[in-house]
Amino acid sequence: MNHDVIKKLEILADAAKYDVSCSSSGASRAAKRGAVGNAVSWGVCHSYTADGRCISLLKTLLSNHCRYDCAYCVNRRGNDIPRASFTVRELAELTIEFYRRNYIEGLFLSSGVLRNPDYTMERLVGVARELRNEYRFNGYVHLKTIPGASEELVHEAGLYADRLSVNLEIPTEANLKALAPEKDHQSVYKPMNYIYRNIAASAEERRKFRSAPRFAPAGQSTQLIIGASRETDRDILSLAASLYDQPKLKRVYYSGFVPVNAYDDRLPPLASAPLARENRLYQADWLMRFYDFAAEEITDGESPDLDLELDPKLAWALRHPEWFPVDVNRDDYHRLLRVPGVGTRSAGLMVMARRRGRLQAGHLAKMGVVMKRAVHFITCDGPRAATINEIGPARLRALVLGGGKKYDPRQLRLPFL
Repeated sequence: MNHDVIKKLEILADAAKYDVSCSSSGASRAAKRGAVGNAVSWGVCHSYTADGRCISLLKTLLSNHCRYDCAYCVNRRGNDIPRASFTVRELAELTIEFYRRNYIEGLFLSSGVLRNPDYTMERLVGVARELRNEYRFNGYVHLKTIPGASEELVHEAGLYADRLSVNLEIPTEANLKALAPEKDHQSVYKPMNYIYRNIAASAEERRKFRSAPRFAPAGQSTQLIIGASRETDRDILSLAASLYDQPKLKRVYYSGFVPVNAYDDRLPPLASAPLARENRLYQADWLMRFYDFAAEEITDGESPDLDLELDPKLAWALRHPEWFPVDVNRDDYHRLLRVPGVGTRSAGLMVMARRRGRLQAGHLAKMGVVMKRAVHFITCDGPRAATINEIGPARLRALVLGGGKKYDPRQLRLPFL
């Protein structure tokens, strides 16, 4: 393999590590005669690392040259860092070469903005076009959409890529303007809405004609940088909820701000990325997407930021003791989902199992309920622990956190009732 291409890969794969929007592909495409590769919705994950470990998805930038000077970005034009750019042919050949060596199953491609958005977007689309048409590559392709690029280029990108993404980066317009004066949210929402309309139109067209082309079949996503500006978790989750509602994003990703430009006094003085906060936001996001929680329930006016010591579901339960205890033999599926330690699968199993008999604690544990968490929020047949209302939220919180001692819910076991 060409030494210059490998050198470019070292620079550009490392520069891409701050983009966290990588996960399972979300799209399936079977292998077919005359084509190379396939895409499996659960089979593409994360990235290809610079140390040679294959993690299935080649994640790289087309270029780390950028016309913008965003305070939070390592690739800002004012930074003195090694710069590199792939040609369209180099990156297409590199992707196919890695696929044939069984290093990867797909491509995750982003870029700094060269010259102008249209010029950059044309090159990104060119890579996907060459992979699909010339190399007959049938694997997963995720393309970043450059805000400000023409709708024609975005449309062509959607015909070649499985997923498109447009990054909002900073959650509020005012803070984005403070940290990246050359950017605005309007240039992000415009392609988001355009992609949404085309995905809906494509789905409708394919209902009528099975041979109609698919447009971004794995949907679209975005990324928010957490900790570079002063938004509360309530602000962030409210924004995420609105994006899931319209334009129906598949995923909102949260990237803990990495202080790569410590010299810029517009940025908060952080020693490291706020990974605990990032983790809590992902957990809260999961509650919104699968557990019927609204953003305003997870955080409220009195607690606008997530509790870093407790997961959001348990923190919500401690703030709302009036919801408990939940009777696992009588309450409906949606109420069961509110119980800490109960997941979507275990809640469904409980609803089915209780048609055949009364549930006890032993049954729940076999269904996957984390009884250490759930025990003080439920009632069931047989011996039970004291409920949150009998213990009190403050004392239960102290017991869960432990205060240096390992928590054992059996210490609060009540006699058989």
